[in-house]
Amino acid sequence: MAFPRSRHGGWQPHPSRPDAIELLQEQASTRLPELIPIRYGRMLVSPFTFFRGAACVMAWDLAQEPRTALEAQLCGDAHLANFGTFAGPDRRLVFGINDFDETLPGPFEWDVKRLVASFEVAGRDRGFDGVARRSVDLAVARSYREAMRSFAELRTLELWYVHLDRDLEEIVREWASRVSRKQLRYFERNIAKARAKDSLRAFAKLTRVVDGHPRIVYDPPLIVPIEALARADDPQTLAAAVEAVMHYYRRTLPRDRRGLLERYRYIHAARKVVGVGSVGTRAWIMLMLGRDDRDPLFLQMKEAEASVLEPHLGRSEFENHGHRVVEGQRLMQAASDIMLGWIRTTEWIDGVNRDFYVRQLWDGKGSAPVDVLDPAALGRYGELCGWALARSHARSGDAVAIGSYLGAGNTFDRAMCVFADRYADQNERDYEALRHAAAIGRITVWTGL
Repeated sequence: MAFPRSRHGGWQPHPSRPDAIELLQEQASTRLPELIPIRYGRMLVSPFTFFRGAACVMAWDLAQEPRTALEAQLCGDAHLANFGTFAGPDRRLVFGINDFDETLPGPFEWDVKRLVASFEVAGRDRGFDGVARRSVDLAVARSYREAMRSFAELRTLELWYVHLDRDLEEIVREWASRVSRKQLRYFERNIAKARAKDSLRAFAKLTRVVDGHPRIVYDPPLIVPIEALARADDPQTLAAAVEAVMHYYRRTLPRDRRGLLERYRYIHAARKVVGVGSVGTRAWIMLMLGRDDRDPLFLQMKEAEASVLEPHLGRSEFENHGHRVVEGQRLMQAASDIMLGWIRTTEWIDGVNRDFYVRQLWDGKGSAPVDVLDPAALGRYGELCGWALARSHARSGDAVAIGSYLGAGNTFDRAMCVFADRYADQNERDYEALRHAAAIGRITVWTGL
């Protein structure tokens, strides 16, 4: 169904809208109960962190609205903190979407609405006035629209080769003439921090030597080694279970990557709490060593549940949700982690089959320092995110049809701004509801973060 572009801004809460806290608790029912208080604690830091953790709430809201028939592979959680740097196969830092836990095909505008709304919520958190926030929101929507229309003019293979997961050096050169020196320094410091995030850095920060062997640190409840959680008391049984998981993972890698993985040996694993919205899912880090202790490889195995979009858009075509995440990531990114794969665990920790995707831990991952960006710099960052999202959608969707629908004028851009403003109001109401739930003891909150 296509409908006037201006109607995208007409959002209001549906009369049957459930309590946002109920939606969050329903989502938490499949997660580790002892970690849910951490999730609520992180969401309560600000309305922006609440927004980050409430993808299931926004998915419900978007599903009640009229939608276009113009589909693309969606990120599913396209807020601004899920864009950033990561290391490409050639080790250059590039910029693009870097979180795909909720990826699923769907109406393109759902990702755009979540992205623009995230900038509105962030602008409010930063104390920007309405004029500044609207300027930022317009920049995000305009960048998406103009990029999509430019992609529509490319030949099919040209579009596929567009390197919009952009090299950071190019971005820095562009920003140097468009933001203040102070803002540029913030950005450059963040890039330097991202460059330092690799397996060597993780090895130095997350391990210590025990009886002459490197072991992942014990820092409960945020980091808990495998031996403290596994059902098997026998080390040999546990080692066999880990080997079975690695055998499954190996088969999901291209042949050349299998050979690379086989040069490493398993050393240790631990459960590690990550993110905001992901807290409570099972996320593991695994230490591998190559030639010696100075040759580490840290992998992250992150549980993949059904996308928050599936109740509204239908089940994924992939039986394994880790496979769903990996295929969505490969489709939306121009360059993906060379160790990207998936597994299904059986009888490992709790005796339940669970899906995971696997990637390198950290590996150049970084995000913009939103808490220090001024309106001009946030607007430039918004343009970058809008551009990256359009490029990802153009790879899987019909860029000509979407670009034609968006049009040459700013009607769609202005509608996105209206939507973002109205949805940010709702987000604040939901945030206050979570605060009230904590105050009356309806939920338990852990603030150690």
